[in-house]
Amino acid sequence: MKNTPLQSRTLALLAVIIPLIALFIYVALRSGPLAPVAITVATVESQAITPSLFGIGTVEARYTYKIGPTVAGRVKRLNVDVGDRVKSGQVLGEMDPVDLDDRIRSQESVLKRTEAVLREAEARQAYSQTQARRYEQLFTVRATSEEIVITKRQELQIADATLSAAREDLARARSDREALMA
Repeated sequence: MKNTPLQSRTLALLAVIIPLIALFIYVALRSGPLAPVAITVATVESQAITPSLFGIGTVEARYTYKIGPTVAGRVKRLNVDVGDRVKSGQVLGEMDPVDLDDRIRSQESVLKRTEAVLREAEARQAYSQTQARRYEQLFTVRATSEEIVITKRQELQIADATLSAAREDLARARSDREALMA
């Protein structure tokens, strides 16, 4: 019997494929998903655990408080530095009330200036009121135009608003001075 070229090719192909399939099965069973799980055996020992911290990043404070002085002045002494731990009631620093007299004098001058502005606003309001009445009387006898009467009424409204603002400024200046004196 004579070997045909087709049979020899088939035998050669089987000679290559069968070892490859065997190698694939061996690898799958030894190191693939079907491989046995490695087990590590260790004896149990009692030891102390030391805390450690490792990481990269920024450490932030748990609580942050904004503090500031209750009166005007300059910092005389500072007892703590950035990053120091502080306790409730601990003195952090001392203030020197050097500027207090200057601020009191400044508040006095602001108060006097505000009182002068108020008196001026009262005078302007009284003048505007007189002018508005006068021009309304002139309009009733047809001695002036309606536009002038409207203008005088607007001037009176402006004077009223200025007087109201001046009174509020005076009240604010008085409360600022009282707060500084306390």
